[in-house]
Amino acid sequence: QVQLVESGGGLVQAGGSLRLSCAASGRTFSIYTMGWFRQAPGREREFVARIRWSGDSPYYADFVKGRFTISSDNAKNTVYLQMDILKPEDTAVYYCASKSRATGTYDYWGPGTQVTVSS
Repeated sequence: QVQLVESGGGLVQAGGSLRLSCAASGRTFSIYTMGWFRQAPGREREFVARIRWSGDSPYYADFVKGRFTISSDNAKNTVYLQMDILKPEDTAVYYCASKSRATGTYDYWGPGTQVTVSS
């Protein structure tokens, strides 16, 4: 199994920045891709960004391109989501998840971290 724990959420004003971290432990050798997702109240969970565990091939949802940056540090078993130019509509619980090459699906999820952007 893989255990994931997010941190770095909080309250920020519109236009501000936050950096989320996702620390992985357990069978990290099985991780192929790490993703960030978010879920706002009353809405479905949605994809935000993903990156290969090796640090290659970042990919973003259109609504965060140019504002968010995903990165990984294998030495620390951690993935980051740098969020800049935050908007009130970015308010949500943010989750990280890991995908293995074997299953091709996001098998493990963290408990989430709340991000609130005030206007």
